[in-house]
Amino acid sequence: METDLVARADIPFKAIPAAGLHGVGLKAISGLWQLTRGYFAARKIIDEFKPDVLFFTGGYVAIPTGFAGRKVPMVLCLPDIEPALALRTLSRRADLIAVPAEESRAYFPPEKRIEVVGYPTRPSMQPMPRETALAVFDLSPEKPTLMVTGGSLGARSINQAVAASLEALLTEIQIIHLTGTHTWPEVEAAHASLPEALAKNYRPFPYLHEQMRAAFSAADLVISRAGASTLGELPTFGVPAILVPYPHAWRYQKVNAEYLAKRGAAVMLRDEDLSAKLVPLVQELMIEKPEKRQQMQAVMHSLVVPDAANKIAQFLQELATSAKNEIGRG
Repeated sequence: METDLVARADIPFKAIPAAGLHGVGLKAISGLWQLTRGYFAARKIIDEFKPDVLFFTGGYVAIPTGFAGRKVPMVLCLPDIEPALALRTLSRRADLIAVPAEESRAYFPPEKRIEVVGYPTRPSMQPMPRETALAVFDLSPEKPTLMVTGGSLGARSINQAVAASLEALLTEIQIIHLTGTHTWPEVEAAHASLPEALAKNYRPFPYLHEQMRAAFSAADLVISRAGASTLGELPTFGVPAILVPYPHAWRYQKVNAEYLAKRGAAVMLRDEDLSAKLVPLVQELMIEKPEKRQQMQAVMHSLVVPDAANKIAQFLQELATSAKNEIGRG
């Protein structure tokens, strides 16, 4: 996925082999072998490129690259509230750690330089007038709008719960549904089976690129997983959410969801409760208690930390300049 996204931005890209050290026996040996290969591949790139500073946001590839570039100043950018293993490991020698919220400080050594910068979002991802956004999808400004998203690949359990509930939901609200690629045929079939009077209130898409800004701006409520981007995008657009953490992974999404839910900006719903509780919860927030949704909206908007990307860029430039000066003095 990163290859395609970086190519769209016209930035040079080189892949480094890496894998997690999960499991035992041959699986663990395979992971260790991949990390060893990654170390030597990263060292070759670093020797050729001669970076002034290294920048990591996590993932398997960070560990071999971090060790290969151990003499280069390092900035870590934590995307979630809680760091995963890679950033925990590299934090011991990081020069600066940028985090999305104050709560993240507790996961790192207190002597480290930690800066709360928020979560960086693309410059294009800024709110636009609601009526303008609704017009992009040919939706009515008179009806509340629900946005459902599960990321680029989709969230099957969320998609299935929404698809099964379309007739109950579309009588009073309109929906923008980003299904991801894996479950698009199922949702497309559900759309085709809707009565015409309800189908006009439903806008399913496998994925959106340039129109994501309009989708968030049109939404009065979002249903999504609780990946790192929710910490930046939801506050930026001031849109409250029902967050359904992905259940088959470590607890990062659960911690993200709890961070927003404890402040009253979101409601957390367990994946196993989707079929029983999703429709009543959406109806409560969208139809029965709009004042509660508006309170959530105000809290969500108050959590935005603006200009995160520029702050991170300034830290990178600061360390890179400092490294060059030290080389010059040497």
